[in-house]
This record gives sequence, C-alpha cells and structure tokens, in this order.
Amino acid sequence: MQQAFAFHPPSTRRMRLLATAGAALALAACGGSDHFDFDRSSKDLAGQKVAAAQIGLPTTGAAVTSVETPTAATGAQPPASIRANIAISPVDTAAPAIKMGLLLPKEWNGKVVMIGGGGYNGSIPSLYTYAAAPAAQAPYPLLSQGYAVFASDSGHQAGAAGSRDGSFGTNDEAVANFSGAALKKVSDVADVLVTRFYGRKPERRYFIGGSTGGREALAVAQKWPAEWDGVISWYPAWNAASLDLQFGRLSRAFAQPGAYPSLAQRKLVRQAALAQCDGLDGVSDGLISNVNACNAQFDPATAQHNGKALRCASGANEGDGCLSDAMIAALKVYNSAITFASPLGSGETQYPGFNVWGAELGEDGSSPLQPTVTLLAMNTTPPASPAPLSAPYWAVFWDQWVRYFVTRDAGFDSLSLDPQNPGAWATRINDLTRLQDINSTNLAAFNQRGGKLLMAHGTADVLVSTRATAQYYERLKQTMGEAAVRNFARYYEVPGYGHAASTAFNANWDSLKALDAWVTQGQAPTAQVVSDTAGVPGRTRPLCEYPSWPRYGGSGDVNKAESFSCVTN
Repeated sequence: MQQAFAFHPPSTRRMRLLATAGAALALAACGGSDHFDFDRSSKDLAGQKVAAAQIGLPTTGAAVTSVETPTAATGAQPPASIRANIAISPVDTAAPAIKMGLLLPKEWNGKVVMIGGGGYNGSIPSLYTYAAAPAAQAPYPLLSQGYAVFASDSGHQAGAAGSRDGSFGTNDEAVANFSGAALKKVSDVADVLVTRFYGRKPERRYFIGGSTGGREALAVAQKWPAEWDGVISWYPAWNAASLDLQFGRLSRAFAQPGAYPSLAQRKLVRQAALAQCDGLDGVSDGLISNVNACNAQFDPATAQHNGKALRCASGANEGDGCLSDAMIAALKVYNSAITFASPLGSGETQYPGFNVWGAELGEDGSSPLQPTVTLLAMNTTPPASPAPLSAPYWAVFWDQWVRYFVTRDAGFDSLSLDPQNPGAWATRINDLTRLQDINSTNLAAFNQRGGKLLMAHGTADVLVSTRATAQYYERLKQTMGEAAVRNFARYYEVPGYGHAASTAFNANWDSLKALDAWVTQGQAPTAQVVSDTAGVPGRTRPLCEYPSWPRYGGSGDVNKAESFSCVTN
C-alpha cells in the first residue's frame, strides 16, 4: 500500500507534516483537497507569484506569466490539463530569467515528474514525453498516467545554435544555473504551485533526463537527496567539463589536414566493424552486443571489408572506398581516453574514449532519424573555430565552451587551446570542473531516504561515452559497497543504441513504470525488456544489467528477447 508520506529525517518530516497540516487548515474554508475544483484552480493559476523566500537558492521570486490549455499533438487530443508558463527572476539583473513550464492534469495521480534538458539547454523540453519513452504510450505517456510535469530552460534562452548555444557562459549566475542551481529553483517553484493547485503536496517526486538531463538527474540525487523519490538517468553527461576537454581533444584531432572522413567513409568503418564483430554475440543481427570483445579485436588500420583493406593502400585519401592514415589516427583518438597531467578541480584525472567501432558516426541513410543521428555525431563538416553548426556536435560544444565559458572572448581561437595543457586557462577550467562535473559517488542520503536510481546508456553513443557511465557506476560500488548500491540502483547498457536516437536500434523502455513500482511497492526491476522502433521495429532484447550483455542462445526468434540471455563472458 502506498504511504501518504515518503521517509524523511525526523526534522524534515516534522516540518513537512506541519506544513501539510497548515495547508489543510487553510483549505478547510473552501472544502479542502477532497473538493478539488480543476476549473477554479486553473482560473486562479494565472498571475500567481512565488516569493523568493519560498525558493531554496537565491532568486528575486517567480511569477506565472501565462496559462494555456494544451492542444492536440499528432492528431491526438491530450487528457484534460492546464499549462503554466513561469519566469524565475535572477539576482543579477544582467542574468537571464529561468523560464519553466508546469503541466497540471485534471486527473492527478499525486506524483510529479521533472524533465531534464539537453546540450546547453536554452529551451523548455517537451512536458509530454521523456527519454526512450514507450512508443505505445505516445504521444502523452506522462499525462495519460496522471503525472504533473515540469521542466525549464535552465536559466537562459538559446539563439539559432539551439542546444549548442553557449553564449550565456559569460554570465556567472547563468553558468551556475545551468550547472545545477536552476534544478533546485525550478523544483521549489513547482512544488509551491502544485501544492496550491491541488491543495496537497506531491506524494512522490521523480526526475527523468538524458545527456545533460542525465547529468541533472544525478545532480538532484547527489545535491538534494531528501527531495527526490527516484531518478532516471539516460546517457548522462555527468562529468560535463571533463567531457568538454575530451571534445577539445577530438576537435583538434579531426581538424588536422585530411583527418575528417566523409559520410561514405564513416559508413564504411561501421560496416567493417559489423562484419568483424556482429557475430561475437552469437547472431548477426546488425548489432554489436559483445562490445568489449570488438574493441579488443577491431583495428581500422588492418581491418577488411568485402575482401578489401579498409586502409587506403597509399595511406593518403583515395576516396570514399577506404580510409587515409590521418583518418585512422583521428578515429583512434576518438576510441581512447584523454588524461590530464594533474587532477582537475573536480578531482577527475581522465575522460574515457568512445565505442566508435560499429557506431553510427553520421552517414547517408533513408531513416527519418538519420539527420538527428548525424547531427549528434560527426555532422557534415570538419571542426573549425569559430565552429559552424555543420561541424560535429562535440566540436561546436567545445568551441562555445572555450569562447564563452573559459576565455569569455568571442574571438578566441578554440582550436589553439590544448585541453591537456591549457596554460594560463588552467585555473578557470578547474573552477568550471568544480561546477560542472557532478561526480559525487556518496549517495548514502538518497539511499537512506528510500530513493531509487535507474541508469541506462546505449553502447554505440559517440557523444557521451558509455564507458564514462560505467565508470560512475563502478565508483558508486567502490564508495558505498556493492550491497548498498544493489539496494537502490541499477545500470543497463543497450547494444546498438546511440545518443538519444539510432537507426540501428532505437530504444524504448517503460523506465517510469519500473521506477514507480520500485519506489511505491518495493518491487526491484527484474527481467526488463527494451524494444526497437527503427532498426527492426518491434524487436526486443533483454535489458541487461551492467556488466552483462545479451547473447543469442542459438535457437528461437532473433527478434525476441526470450531468445537471448544476459552474460558477462
């Protein structure tokens, strides 16, 4: 049976009980929460304010700027609900406001979900769906289950570069908000408005995000553990500043003369890796599940495809049918870690390489997902400074970070800054890593409060390294002990899945159902299944707990999860 209140330390619990009792007394004159009037609450929502004293970090207060009734998306009418658009005012008058959205369903289940952002944020994400949400529940997987939902732009409004726009980095308050402070501010404002609207506080509070949103999910568990019942962190850029430095290393490598491969040459690398590694999991199905074995065996300098060497015979670029030595060298940089001469301010000493072999680096293709996959990988032109939006996503990210966060000089040549030897910029970079690397692995307070953590990452992600997520999970176990981590956390890897989208295996998983069952009923996730909506629509695979991966058993339908088992060897 779901309890009315989650466990909190005694002082916090007492405060919340008193606050709830006070709210109940205040509501008694108008019938209390048992007589919730959606239409009246919706009308009262417009123009509401939240005082700065009700927000746990410094602001000058928040206000509802407009209210709207959600309209149909993709032809389907949303469940009855109201949306509030809200601005949280900064302390620094030169800093942008935090813009947030709050979606309130008429039939509320008593729970709220905060949605994380992506890249440098700068826009309010959809309040209707979440990372890798089940396609069968589209287009309203959250509203249809009665969740109140909120999200923000993290404290700045992006320009034409969208999620790659780092120009806000010249303002300290905006940087602090993006790095995590906005999460607390937005959460507190939402909590006040939700409680006013329904006449009662949320019973459960969940966070779901991917990439930057995955970092944000880990941030709330690390920084405000008493306030969250569960978080879902997909492909998290948890050590964001360390990742930026790796992006700089990649940018400099692929900016070398002749090092940037064409769309056709990148497809050739993937095909060669599949030819060598696809069968290592017991079946050739277009997916490399035994990734570690592939990484150990595949070498683009010696690999062959269709009986022809992948490397151009002369070592120079001979066209789309082979790779030059310069391209092979840069790809090997992509596959390897960046190491720092001394620990960064955050304590990080490295950022790992990526599972490049067999991953989608961006190529020509007919899938409607192909443009997104290419954009989030190597895009269509080499790194440069200033980086055009056609350059690799990570090259634009590095260029913006250097010019706006680090040097705060829009004319600075980002490719001239050596991420392993930053010289005069080392102090500033160390300060940024303290802000942006969300790397605490002591989640004891979150565990003791009863919080649950689900982490998941595609093995073919070439924007945020799957190896980094595995490192975080291993550190959790080292810090807290395997038994303690087993009590509250799970980490899954999905073969073939890239960053947020993939034409090979586009993952769908009902992670919110798994999380809610664990939190409210104590049912730890078992035998989880992930489905594909793109490579072979409808096929399923077991969602294997790290470090295991799915191996075909030798018989049965290769498109059904039950034909596979999770193994570690």
